[in-house]
Amino acid sequence: MSAEDTARTVRAGRRTVRIHRPRKVLFPGGGGAREYTKGDLVDYHRAVAPFMLPHLRGRPLMLERHPDGIGGPTFMQKNTPASYPEWITRVEVAKEGGTVCHTVCDDTATLLYLVDQASITLHRWLSRAGPGRAIDRPDRLVFDLDPSRDDFGTVREAARLLGELLDELNLPSALMTTGSRGLHVIVPLAGDHDVDEVLAFSHEVADTLAEAHPDRLTTAARKKDRGDRLYLDVQRNAYAQTAVAPCTVRALPGAPVATPFSRDQLDDSELHARRWTVADALDQLRTDPWAGLPRRGRALGPARRRLEALRGRPSGPGERRRDPATAIG
Repeated sequence: MSAEDTARTVRAGRRTVRIHRPRKVLFPGGGGAREYTKGDLVDYHRAVAPFMLPHLRGRPLMLERHPDGIGGPTFMQKNTPASYPEWITRVEVAKEGGTVCHTVCDDTATLLYLVDQASITLHRWLSRAGPGRAIDRPDRLVFDLDPSRDDFGTVREAARLLGELLDELNLPSALMTTGSRGLHVIVPLAGDHDVDEVLAFSHEVADTLAEAHPDRLTTAARKKDRGDRLYLDVQRNAYAQTAVAPCTVRALPGAPVATPFSRDQLDDSELHARRWTVADALDQLRTDPWAGLPRRGRALGPARRRLEALRGRPSGPGERRRDPATAIG
């Protein structure tokens, strides 16, 4: 039996998880990128579990699996296979014409089991299931800042502009590299509004910002209509859509990680979408970059009224609408 085929057992809380072929290379090295094995990913996830699990608990997942490493076939898994251990949490949610039984990662043992299944990237719902929770009422809102090319300067600028607008709306927000090309701006919500209300609000915020900066930003869904402008993508806020989870690894050379960071770090000249990897993401997480984020999210009612006032929406006869460009500069 080769060393690659030797299994490894890992203790995680009250459970022991068997890791098959821990020396199997999932991220080949070369071209300046470091090689990572399945065992390396197990060690990374054990270390970041205290930081990662609060962002996963109760949330249906879509698993991005790469059984033969990042150079092999990829498949996206929503339904939980019957072969998964019974102790792994599942949640059945409605879809058009039926239901889907999603995996939920509530503990370290589940996280390591998913790594053993070569689930390299975890995509989470923006709402939670469970007692007192409604799966159609998100507690997160996400703006995905997607540049037209690999130009992080435009992403940095858009993040500042969006952060300023959210400040005006009195909505605390958090920043996260995607580990790919752009950033996510995440707004914690109280979970008081259904997914259609949240999606409509996110569209209006993005439209307001794009109208104020039409040469730099766009909400055009079709790539051919965007030109060189950065796309303010809010479609992840629709029902059953997902966003990459904080601390998750992306299936790209060097194993970049979707990593939380502080607004002050926007000025860091070394910041880019793949700034942190499996090698150093833990150091960044230990700085507690989201320390100032309120424990409870906000309701959207007050923010919606502030946005309407900012856009100069008529609230009575004879009142005029302001130009968003002059309203938010």
